[in-house]
Amino acid sequence: MNGLINLVGSGEYLPVMNDIDRYLLDSLNLNGRKPRVACLPTAAGREGASSVSRWLTMGVQHFEALGAEVSPVRVIDRATANDPQWEPLLENADLIYFSGGDPGYLYETMKDSCAWRAAQRAWERGAIYAGCSAGAMILGRRMPSFRLAGTQEGFGIVPATYIVPHFDAIPGIWKPLLFGLQRQLRKGECMLGVDENTALIGRLGSEWVVKGKSEVHVYTRAGKQSYSNGESLTLD
Repeated sequence: MNGLINLVGSGEYLPVMNDIDRYLLDSLNLNGRKPRVACLPTAAGREGASSVSRWLTMGVQHFEALGAEVSPVRVIDRATANDPQWEPLLENADLIYFSGGDPGYLYETMKDSCAWRAAQRAWERGAIYAGCSAGAMILGRRMPSFRLAGTQEGFGIVPATYIVPHFDAIPGIWKPLLFGLQRQLRKGECMLGVDENTALIGRLGSEWVVKGKSEVHVYTRAGKQSYSNGESLTLD
C-alpha cells in the first residue's frame, strides 16, 4: 500500500469522523476532480440485507456530503467478492473504505478474491485504505477473537501483530485476554489499541498521526505508550 492507511476504532460514516475523512480527501492530488470513494460493507455480510443496505446508505451520504463521488460496493460474500462488475470501481477508487462487522468473515471473504486484487491495484498507485473496527483489524499480522479467546490470521500489512479497535470500551471481562496478547509479543512486535471515535493515519515506512476524540495505545512486551490527537509515532 503506497497511499495513506486509516485505522479507525469506531464511528465510521458518523459526523464525528467528518474532520478525519476530510483530511483524507484533502490529501489526494486530483487536479480538481472529485475524489472517488468505494464503500464496502463486507464485514456485515452475514447480518442480513437491511444491515448491508444501512452501511451502504450511510457511506454514500457521508462521503457525498464531503464532496466525493461515492460507489456503494455490495461485496458481501465470496461470490460477490469474485464478481467482475466490482473490479473497475475498486481499481479506479481514490479511497476504499471497509466498515465494521466480523473481522474473520471479512478476511476470509476478501482473501485472494478478485475484489481484493482490484483494490490492491488501487493501493499500489496511491489510493487510501480506510478501515473501521473489523476493517482495521484485518491489516494486522493476526486478529484477536474475543468470542473464541484465540487469534486468527490477518493480512499482515501494517507492522503490528494485533490491531484492537473500540479499545477504551472493551469490557473488563476481556482484559485478561488483552494481557495475554501482550505477553505473547516477541521483541520488536507491538499491539495497537485504537479508542472509539479515533483514528491512526499514516503510510508504511513513514510517520503515523493520531486524530480524533481519544487515544491510540502501542503495547510491547515491556509496556505501553499512549498518543493523543495530533501526536505522531512510528511503527517499525
